[in-house]
Amino acid sequence: MEGRADQSTSPDGDRCALVLLGLRLTSFAPTERVASVVGLSVEEAAPHLDAALDAGWARHREGRLSGWVLTAAGRAEGERLLAEELDRVGARDEVHRGYRRFLALNGRCLQVCTDWQLRADGDDQVVNDHTDADYDAAVIDRLATLHDEIRPVLGELAAALPRFGTYVPRFSSARARVEAGEHEWFTRPDLDSFHTVWFELHEHLLATLGIDRATEAG
Repeated sequence: MEGRADQSTSPDGDRCALVLLGLRLTSFAPTERVASVVGLSVEEAAPHLDAALDAGWARHREGRLSGWVLTAAGRAEGERLLAEELDRVGARDEVHRGYRRFLALNGRCLQVCTDWQLRADGDDQVVNDHTDADYDAAVIDRLATLHDEIRPVLGELAAALPRFGTYVPRFSSARARVEAGEHEWFTRPDLDSFHTVWFELHEHLLATLGIDRATEAG
């Protein structure tokens, strides 16, 4: 890899930052998943994953389930590269504004996902067995409203930093599948479900702004 200053201001440097971000968003994933979550092809991502392995920023696990894992050093390097990009393009204020608007919707997203999985039974919460079509339809309507409200936030974020542009089609696809009756696309963690994409967007904003989840919760 080239020197750090060159990486952070070149197309290869931008791809390196994206690959480290993809590793952070996916936690443990094959090359295809790491690449797709940040809008790269496998051919674009693969050499940067190999370089991250050499630099100690990533590990690759082999076995029945193979995949890439970000190291603590890689997480720090990724945040450094993202911060440099943010300041280089002058988008810090716009991303902070998008982050605050996201947080205003975050509690509602968590609640609608919880309400999809659980429902009230008297004073108790029970697992939603999805036999009450009216209940499920009302929750799906709330999901659609949430999606309509997050879309302009995503548009502003993508205008500030194009890498946020991957979220519009992913949210739209998850919503369409849920509304078409493929209800696993609401919260299932091993799919690009609405909840999965929402969680990744949250982590993407935290990584870009260098905010720790513990500090945010506090």
